[in-house]
Amino acid sequence: MTARTADVLLVGAGAMSATLGVLLKQLDPTIKIMMVERLDHVAQESTDGWNNAGTGHAAYCELNYTPKKPDGSLDTTKAFNINAAFEQSLQFWSYLVEQQALPEPGRFINTAPHCSFVWGEANVSFLRERHRLLTAHPMFTDMEYTEDAALISEWMPLVMQDRPAGEPVAATRVRYGTDVNFGDLSRLMVDWLGHQPDFDLLVAHNVNTLTKQPDGRWLVQVQNKADGHITPITADFVFLGAGGGALPLLQKTGIAEGHGYGGFPVSGQWLVCTKPEIVEQHHAKVYGKAPLGAPPMSVPHLDTRIMNGKKSLLFGPFAGFTTKFLKYGSYSDLFKSIRPSNIGPIVSVGLRNMDLTRYLISESLQSHESRVKALRNFFPNVQADDWELSIAGQRVQIIKKDPAGGGKLEFGTEVIVSADGTMSALLGASPGASTAVQAMLSILERSFADKLKTPEWQDKLKQMIPSYGESLIENTELLKQVRQRTLSVLQLDSLDKAD
Repeated sequence: MTARTADVLLVGAGAMSATLGVLLKQLDPTIKIMMVERLDHVAQESTDGWNNAGTGHAAYCELNYTPKKPDGSLDTTKAFNINAAFEQSLQFWSYLVEQQALPEPGRFINTAPHCSFVWGEANVSFLRERHRLLTAHPMFTDMEYTEDAALISEWMPLVMQDRPAGEPVAATRVRYGTDVNFGDLSRLMVDWLGHQPDFDLLVAHNVNTLTKQPDGRWLVQVQNKADGHITPITADFVFLGAGGGALPLLQKTGIAEGHGYGGFPVSGQWLVCTKPEIVEQHHAKVYGKAPLGAPPMSVPHLDTRIMNGKKSLLFGPFAGFTTKFLKYGSYSDLFKSIRPSNIGPIVSVGLRNMDLTRYLISESLQSHESRVKALRNFFPNVQADDWELSIAGQRVQIIKKDPAGGGKLEFGTEVIVSADGTMSALLGASPGASTAVQAMLSILERSFADKLKTPEWQDKLKQMIPSYGESLIENTELLKQVRQRTLSVLQLDSLDKAD
C-alpha cells in the first residue's frame, strides 16, 4: 500500500492544530501539511463554542491566576505570563485579519468586559490587593476597581439585583475583555488552509498506529470510520493536538518523553439562558472565587456569549468526574491510558486528591435547583425555569511524576517534544486556546529550530507577531504599541461596545 506523504501531520482539527498549521503555512507556503480529525467536522470537541467558556484568558478577571503564597501575599507571576501570551494571540489574529486570511473580527471575537466580583470582607480585601499589585504595571493599568454598589450595578446589573443591604462587595473591570468563539476561529483558519496548495484534511479518520521509521520519518496509520479503509501517511513531523485524546496517542508513539504521564479527566456543564429580556441586561464576563476544594477550572463565572451573532448567558462551570477523555469518547479511555510507567503517579495523585474526587462526584450529582442556587450568588433574582443545562467539553488534567517519585496533578498545559524534535504533543487544559499561539511558537522553536534561525522566518514572525522574541512585561512601550494595534484591528476598543 503506497503511503501518502507530508512534511507535517497535524492530528486533531482544533485550535492548536489550526494555529500551528497557519503559522507554518505563513512561514513557508510550500510546506506540505496534512490534518487528520476523528470526528466528521472540524473543531467539534473542546474547541467548539459551547464546549468552553469562550473567555480570552488575559488574567483580567480570573482570580485563580493570582493565588496566595504560603506567607499570605499574592503571586502575580502567572497573571503577567498569561496576559503576555494572550497578547501574542491577539497580534497573530490581527495580522490574519489584515491579510484577509480571517474575515471581519466580529465573526470570531467580540468585546465583553472582564470583571471580577466578590463579597465578604476577606474577599474584598483580596481583590483590593490584587488590583493594587496588578495595576502597578502598564499591562493592567486599565483595570478599574470599586466597592461602590451603585457603580457595580452599572457594570453588572443582574449581579446586584436584591443583594443584601450593607454586604461588603467589590469588583474590577477591564472594558476591552473578550468573548472568543474558538470553534469558529479554528474553522475559519482551517478553511483558509484548505485554500492553500499542499494542504489536505481527512475527517472521520482514527489514528491507529504511530511508528518511527529507520529513516527518521513517522509512519502513521489512519482508518476511515465509514468504510474501515486504512491510509498510511509518512511525515517528517507529527503534532498531536487532539485535546484529551492527545495522551493516548502520545503513548502509542513510544517516545521516552511521554513516559510517566497520566491523565485525570474532568467533565463540565453550564447553565444557559437565551431569553432576550434577561440576556440584554448583562454584558460582561464576571468571575468569582472558586468554592473550597474546587479545581481551578471550576472558578464560577456569569458570562456573555456571542455565537453566530446571537447573545446568550452562561453560568458555570459545574465540574464532574468521568472516565472519558473526550466528550465524544469512550468510558474506557482512562483505564486504557494506564501504563506501568504512569500507574505509580496515578495512584499517588488519587490518594492525595480524594477530596477533589469527592467534590467532582458531588458536582455530578447536583440537581437543577442546587445549580441554580450557586447561580444566585451572581444573579439573586434568577428564575430556575429560565436556564437549561448544557454539556461542556472534557478536560484531561496532567498527571506526572514528581521529584520524590510519586505523582502530581497539573492544571495547566504542557508541550511534549521528542528529543529529535519530530514528534510533539500538547497535554492539559486551561488556559488552552487563549494561549495557542505561544504554545505553538514553543513547538516551532524546538522542532523547526534551524528554519527559525533563518532571516526569512525571523522577519515573517516579526510581521505576524511584532512582540516575538521580546518581553511585553519588560518592554512596556512595545506593549502599548501592540495593544493599541490589536484593539483597533480586532474592533475591541469601542467604549460603546464595552459599556
